[in-house]
Amino acid sequence: MIRGVIIMNDQGKPRLIKFYEFQPPEKQQELVRSIYRVLCSRAENVSNFVKVDSLFGPDVRLVYKTFATLYFVFIFDKSENELAMIDLMQVFVETLNKCFREVCELDIVFNFYKVHTILDEIILGGQVLETSSEEVASAVDAISRSLPLPLSLCAYVCALVSSCEWVLRCNRHILVQLSLRVGKEWQFHDSIYSWLAEMIATELW
Repeated sequence: MIRGVIIMNDQGKPRLIKFYEFQPPEKQQELVRSIYRVLCSRAENVSNFVKVDSLFGPDVRLVYKTFATLYFVFIFDKSENELAMIDLMQVFVETLNKCFREVCELDIVFNFYKVHTILDEIILGGQVLETSSEEVASAVDAISRSLPLPLSLCAYVCALVSSCEWVLRCNRHILVQLSLRVGKEWQFHDSIYSWLAEMIATELW
């Protein structure tokens, strides 16, 4: 079973954390820090496989690879083949490159919903679903086309909807300016304009 997937930069800041067994947020941060300390202490000419029994229990290993300024880390137990994990990591990176045209750290930061979608098409519940980067990229593209907004903007909409309580405390002028600015800068779908207009008319007029 795959226990987790982590992407962090060369300063130890996590850009993606996905554990397939429950870990409290505090524990997740502690594990990321511990893994970063292990990776920083590794020489360049040693194996990319590391035993992490002290962190995750017996028979658990991780494999890591560096791409530009990012560490990609896969954590897995003895039921998974080590070489298969390297290949799966390569599939993940290749898919990211297909979707972002040579992925960089900022792509992951500003498109984390899409990155999670890509990962979910490859691994679900700690089990491998797909090993073809072409199939994964096609699936993600199909998901993106089925949404009224690009995946990269879904997070913004979710945050906007979840902050309605705060928004309703704003005065009418601020909210109108917000809706106009959102529309111009992000080129939202017409349905989002309609939603904003309806919210303004219903709650504030």
